[in-house]
Amino acid sequence: MCGIWALFGGSEDLCPLCTESFLTIRHRGPDAWRFEADAREPFAIFGFRRLAIVDGLHGMQPMRLHLYPRTNLICNGEIYNCKRLQAQHKFPYETKCDVEAITHLYHNFGFQKTVKNLDGVFAFCLVDGEKRKVCVARDPYGVRPLFEYWDEERGVLGISSEGKGLIKLKQNGSGSSTLRQFPPGHYAQWSILDDGKVKLDFIERYTSPGMPPNFLPYVPEAELDGKSIEEKTARLLEAACEKRLMSDRRIGCLLSGGLDSSLIAALVVKLAKKHNLPYKIQTFAIGMGDSPDLVAARSVADHLGTEHHEVQFDENDVKEALDNVIYHLETFDITTIRASLPMYLLSKYIKEKTNTTVVFSGEGADELAQGYIYFRDAPSENIAHEESLRLLSDIYLYDGLRADRTTSAFSLELRVPFLDIQFTNHYLSVDPKLRQPQNGIEKHLLRSSFANSGLLPDTILWRHKEAFSDGVASVKKSLFTIIGEVIAERSIEENVIYPGVQPTTAESKYYRYIFEKSYPGQHVFTPYYWMPKWVAGVTDPSARFIQHYKAN
Repeated sequence: MCGIWALFGGSEDLCPLCTESFLTIRHRGPDAWRFEADAREPFAIFGFRRLAIVDGLHGMQPMRLHLYPRTNLICNGEIYNCKRLQAQHKFPYETKCDVEAITHLYHNFGFQKTVKNLDGVFAFCLVDGEKRKVCVARDPYGVRPLFEYWDEERGVLGISSEGKGLIKLKQNGSGSSTLRQFPPGHYAQWSILDDGKVKLDFIERYTSPGMPPNFLPYVPEAELDGKSIEEKTARLLEAACEKRLMSDRRIGCLLSGGLDSSLIAALVVKLAKKHNLPYKIQTFAIGMGDSPDLVAARSVADHLGTEHHEVQFDENDVKEALDNVIYHLETFDITTIRASLPMYLLSKYIKEKTNTTVVFSGEGADELAQGYIYFRDAPSENIAHEESLRLLSDIYLYDGLRADRTTSAFSLELRVPFLDIQFTNHYLSVDPKLRQPQNGIEKHLLRSSFANSGLLPDTILWRHKEAFSDGVASVKKSLFTIIGEVIAERSIEENVIYPGVQPTTAESKYYRYIFEKSYPGQHVFTPYYWMPKWVAGVTDPSARFIQHYKAN
């Protein structure tokens, strides 16, 4: 996890704004930073905030290789097949940094083949000084964030890991300028003109959920031949965790005690022993008092033998964190903010009280494996499949955004194996009927794939789905209720008509009010409220309002 920032085609009068804007993403990289102009281009500025995970000595960016001195690369990501690409193509690597593979791929095979051959998560900006091109790309599910400021009228392009890094430029841009998330699975190219301005050449999608990857798979197809669907599922999820062990910093796991985080933690512990990591895996759980998640996570940690940490929070923590959470998230979505509060507080604890820097979590499983309770009401298996694809396509706006921003706010690197490309491609290729809830049990295929592994107790492997904001709450008082009480104490202007999706409750109006203070007019950041489908009469996103909730 790092922070990248760049501006092309501006003018000297923007320099104070550039410095101020770059500082807003400093939390993404506390270990080192660089902010510089490229004297060979009329107006090109690069900013990089580094969180050192691999190759502490040579990891600074913009990366310039001796072989390609006119190429600048800034990238926030991990390229898991960097060593395989080197062996496959005989690339003469100059560093131990995984992102170096991007520059070699680009100069040997071109931009399109570069993005299609990367197995990893990434958001990068590569500037080819010889061809005077700016190349920008983002990973298939948007695990790594990327925002784009584009002022076509003035020929100005801005790139930042977070929207807060570009909002002041947007406010000073022309009336036609735009600020948005750069879409996942896309790549774009701009030309640098003689006067230093930039012109968009193209923006195109290079992949979508379920599309087979071009790169050599981590697990060869021959190894999977003859295996059952369950065996393939288990093997590929384990492989997704294994490739993500790439780190020179200590690794830990977020653990709610639910299926997704527990499976990931169990696999990481297994692999840590296999690879002889020189420390015990730490697990982290959060809750209020007697919350179900704390109890379940404790039993998982005891079973796995991890160094377990429990974090308890209360109403005062919610009061103190709420507005900061909205600022870091850059959204006014209701369920995203609710679920982010405990994750934000847990990340704060990890940063302040431990030496773990890389954290694994279970994001992506509900979207991929039809884990949301409302999938029980899907009209057909094909419609359920389409809903999975929609959720995966938009995960960067909701659960993916939550996971990145709450951890990056405290300079942690998040790893999400459920969004591994080889694993998701396999899972989405399975007969849609097998991926539906079976006998009222969500993610039945995923659970069955580990039924005889011994990784988890059956009480956890088959634990019913909890809404995250409910799972962390006290049995006596829900987080939903606590947030409502906090908001009721704060007086805000009511009945404001906003552009975009309209808030209708006191809670949603408060979220929008706080959002607009930092990101005025940027309703494009949240195109719609996340809501369950196929459930009549439900107007709140929480699973607690669905009739199946807490059914065994």
